[in-house]
Amino acid sequence: MSPGRIRYERSRPAVYVRPMAPNPDPPRLLAQVRAAIRVRHYSLRTEQAYVGWIRRYVRFHGTRHPGTLEAGDVARFLTHLATRGAVGASTQNQALSALLFLYRDVLGRDFGWLSGVTRAKRPKRLPVVLSRGEVRTVLDRLSGTRRLMVELLYGSGLRLLECLALRVKDADFATHQLTVRGGKGAKDRITLFPAAVTARLAEHLEGVKSYHERDRRNGTGRVRLPEALDRKYPGAGLEWAWQYVFPATRLHWDRSMDAWTRHHLHESVLQRAVKQAVADAGIAKRVSCHTFRHSFATHLLEDGYDIRTVQELLGHKDVSTTMIYTHVLNRGGRGVRSPMDAL
Repeated sequence: MSPGRIRYERSRPAVYVRPMAPNPDPPRLLAQVRAAIRVRHYSLRTEQAYVGWIRRYVRFHGTRHPGTLEAGDVARFLTHLATRGAVGASTQNQALSALLFLYRDVLGRDFGWLSGVTRAKRPKRLPVVLSRGEVRTVLDRLSGTRRLMVELLYGSGLRLLECLALRVKDADFATHQLTVRGGKGAKDRITLFPAAVTARLAEHLEGVKSYHERDRRNGTGRVRLPEALDRKYPGAGLEWAWQYVFPATRLHWDRSMDAWTRHHLHESVLQRAVKQAVADAGIAKRVSCHTFRHSFATHLLEDGYDIRTVQELLGHKDVSTTMIYTHVLNRGGRGVRSPMDAL
């Protein structure tokens, strides 16, 4: 390079470095609980129950963070529920399960320190069962959709929410089978489809289909699909096969989907109808919608069906749960003659 000549170098552009934002505040406790529940795909009702119990637990201890509490504090809360709240054993055990989930899966604490907390002993109760004549009497006091739903509760052994959550594709008229999706314990199962309701169910679905077609013409008619199927199949929520067998009468605005959707009927609709029908029939038993499921199992055993078959139809995990209906069969001394009758 000759003297006096200036060399110019290309300068690199300045690199803009975005200042690091301060660490956001960690999510609040109940938000952490909801996130942990959803990661494990627990049901919405489990989420609502656990969040409710954890909120009551925190408030009971003056809004202190659960991480600062000990096993004695858990025991005091459960004792308060039993003595002051007068809750049943099942309710008390549900509260304990919520707290175990909080400490084990949210706060990451070994729950061995809670081993001294005693679970309430659940009393063994026999289920309330209706006779065949009582079932017929209640059905005679129902009509339309409500009668059809009770006929499925009794004829297929469905739980209330299993019946309400049935979709059109779950009813197989050719094989007379109902597919229960996501039942208790997130288990699918197949149960029988009573032939006695085939014609009425087909007629009912024709009416539901006409409402669905009207919704489609109005730009609605979408239902929420399970899990992430809404994102995987964006148009499936509009298909007839995915519609509810017992849809709600009103549309619902779903914020997450940003659309009007039609949910299934609310459980209180059938609960009120059954309560009124039982009162009109003058039946002096504590009857609920679940009573028809109990009656389904008991009457199958009376007819001589194998208990393993009944277990499969009910979706029980353990046959010991189904065995309780054998105790109901022995009530009233079936097959045993009272000595009083010999006098």
